[in-house]
Amino acid sequence: MPSAWSKKDERQYEHIKESAKKRGKSEKRAKEIAARTVNKTRRRSDRTPNRTTQGTGNPNTSLEERTVDELRQRAAQLDVQGRSRMKKSELLRVIRRKTA
Repeated sequence: MPSAWSKKDERQYEHIKESAKKRGKSEKRAKEIAARTVNKTRRRSDRTPNRTTQGTGNPNTSLEERTVDELRQRAAQLDVQGRSRMKKSELLRVIRRKTA
């Protein structure tokens, strides 16, 4: 657990981790779920430097449901030129073309 977490964050992490393990998740996956959940809560309450994640979004959600920032991160992984000036619809089209 990161040192920046409060005692409450640590308790929440342990509770979520144990709950995930009871649902049949592996130890590693349970830790990941718990950490992501706690960090998401911390971001929403402005206790982190960044308000949003730096990721590409949940891979189980459709591209249309992802934010423009998440789509730009995915475009960066695909080495798309000019992505910072693209609108969401343009990003969707380019990402689909590159991954097809």
